[in-house]
Amino acid sequence: MTKTILMALKGERQAVPPVWMMRQAGRYLPEYRATRAKAGDFLSLCYTPDLAAEVTLQPIRRYGFDAAILFADILLIAQALGADLWFETGEGPRLSMITSAADLARLKPVEAVHETLSPVYETVRILSEELPKETTLIGFAGAPWTVATYMIAGRGTPDQGPAHALKAADRATFAALIDRLTEATVEYLSAQVEAGAEVVKLFDSWAGSLKGADFTDFAVKPVQRIIAELKRRHPGLPIIAFPREAGEGYVGFARATGADCVALDNSVSADWAAEHVQVDGCVQGNLAPHHMVTGGAALVEETRRIVRAFAGGPHIFNLGHGITPDADPDSVQRMIDAVREG
Repeated sequence: MTKTILMALKGERQAVPPVWMMRQAGRYLPEYRATRAKAGDFLSLCYTPDLAAEVTLQPIRRYGFDAAILFADILLIAQALGADLWFETGEGPRLSMITSAADLARLKPVEAVHETLSPVYETVRILSEELPKETTLIGFAGAPWTVATYMIAGRGTPDQGPAHALKAADRATFAALIDRLTEATVEYLSAQVEAGAEVVKLFDSWAGSLKGADFTDFAVKPVQRIIAELKRRHPGLPIIAFPREAGEGYVGFARATGADCVALDNSVSADWAAEHVQVDGCVQGNLAPHHMVTGGAALVEETRRIVRAFAGGPHIFNLGHGITPDADPDSVQRMIDAVREG
């Protein structure tokens, strides 16, 4: 059976673009909330393969998306490298901090990540068996810069200030952390592919705060290294890159990194991206997530406008960022209908 996501990633234009949604398994769904309660806490949900597979499958059963994305978290790799990781209710992740060469030296070697992350690989194996045959399975990881920002600050920050400060004060330690994460990410994603992932995606959620040469050094080059090594190990593997809020940095990003598809946030217009980014191949995006909350005619109109803007080339329909917990599940169905029915 032909999988529409894989066709788009090979550069094929389709009359109806395939559709999936970042964070499609999540708190906006009552069935997710029930499974999360059964798990007890977020990390237990991530590390219990049967439950992680269940929440990955829930939006596929409900909506029939063209792809399922593995349920996990970008910070699991930090924990696998030896960082302490926990989640504060209502506040998000907390980690032990990497602020010096001594802190970096206490991290585990790259090869050690598999011991902690083996439940994630088991989740992928379950999904590769249980997903409908027409549904593509996407694995993922956070890009090194974004994961590093959390490891350095010990939490999410509005401007990634602690990471920028370490980069300025001790560039050698900062670069060594990026290198460690780059190598670990290759191992992590390669193991996901070996377990059954058909596509992988790199989420660089904070790429937009890197400017000039730093964008090249820490958003482009690590991703290029990851992609080159993954494609060496797994020839033909399709890879999606998401340098969120990169702005002009989106232009040429696919060529610079070797990505088969560039995911776009909603700070750039679909018309601009069709002219400047889609010329290099497949793009993914980029409906503003607030439409999933507000719904109505504006949701349908904007969905159709984005589909039209990208109709000249390969396109995977998605949001410009993850769906939010206050989204209306019915709005998701309206979005899918607008994509598929025109």
